[in-house]
Amino acid sequence: MIETMRSLGIMYHDVVEGGDFTSSGFPGEGAHVYKLRREDFDRHLDAIAAAVPANAVSRIAERREWNGTPVFLTFDDGGSSALHPTADLLDRRGWSGHFFITTNYIGTYGFLTRNEIQELASRGHTIGAHSCSHPLRMAHCTWQQLAEEWSRSCFTLSEIIGAPVTEASVPGGDFAPQVADAAARAGITRLFTSEPTAHIRQLCGTTVAGRFTIQRWSSPATAAAIAAGDWLPCARQALAWNAKKMTKRLGGARYLRIRRLLLGQANDVRWGDMDG
Repeated sequence: MIETMRSLGIMYHDVVEGGDFTSSGFPGEGAHVYKLRREDFDRHLDAIAAAVPANAVSRIAERREWNGTPVFLTFDDGGSSALHPTADLLDRRGWSGHFFITTNYIGTYGFLTRNEIQELASRGHTIGAHSCSHPLRMAHCTWQQLAEEWSRSCFTLSEIIGAPVTEASVPGGDFAPQVADAAARAGITRLFTSEPTAHIRQLCGTTVAGRFTIQRWSSPATAAAIAAGDWLPCARQALAWNAKKMTKRLGGARYLRIRRLLLGQANDVRWGDMDG
């Protein structure tokens, strides 16, 4: 294991060809704002490669000679673009990605199939859980639902790749200690959140690490600066995150309804904690 009290997690989602944001992952503008075109993602990787040592981009299980802060390139949701072109572009640089799969959607339109998940794992990429149903407010789920979301998704993925699944990322950006507790009980030893921080901590028997979010308009320079640990883009995300967290807390379930209206969230997605 890499022994560090800091890590720089960068959170990507789908990487699509020809700007077709409907081709991979969840539909609707609420999801599309996190998707990149292939050519933009390629530029991100070039910029990151120029900003950090080649062995900075890490897998959890690897021990590197370089003792700096590891950079983890993570990809949420399990959209079909994870294998082609995302993994192809990572493989070209000899880098490993961490792909977190929403298991209820495996094999459906826009998402990875079982065979594609197996291929990702065989090519050296890490497969992790992203819950079963992708609740938008996971910290507000009941204990029973939390336990099922983590245990069932880990079991499904372990069965597919023929190995234990010990990593996960929290969907929806809503985190609380009970989310980590349920994850640890499901065998997850490292849990990525959406909180923009480089500091990691031990909580409820699992390692909790933050991540910095990439959106459609994020520039290659911003991705490179985050990977290098530059304070300004990291601080900007932290300020925006704290403001958004306060809005969510004050708005409660109403926040999700307003967000859905503003972003044109697709009606055909049944999130794990919503009735539509």
